[in-house]
Amino acid sequence: MTTLDLRTAVAGALHRVAPEADLDQVAPDADLREAFELDSMDFLTFIEELYSRTGIDVPERDYPLVTTLERCVSYLASRSGPAPTR
Repeated sequence: MTTLDLRTAVAGALHRVAPEADLDQVAPDADLREAFELDSMDFLTFIEELYSRTGIDVPERDYPLVTTLERCVSYLASRSGPAPTR
């Protein structure tokens, strides 16, 4: 998956739990839980939705690594495997 694909997946997953969420209005290093007032159940739903959209499992111990847009995309990219070659 490309960085754009991953950002789109994060945006879609976030939109699932916070329909009003607009990532363009939030700094890449802003805490998503604070920016969109996500409680623990919302954050868990976000994690589950990330898995549904990307097939990448985020274990609980790694939750702190996906709390911002920048870190989330970076985390997913590091676990998505090599990009397809053309």
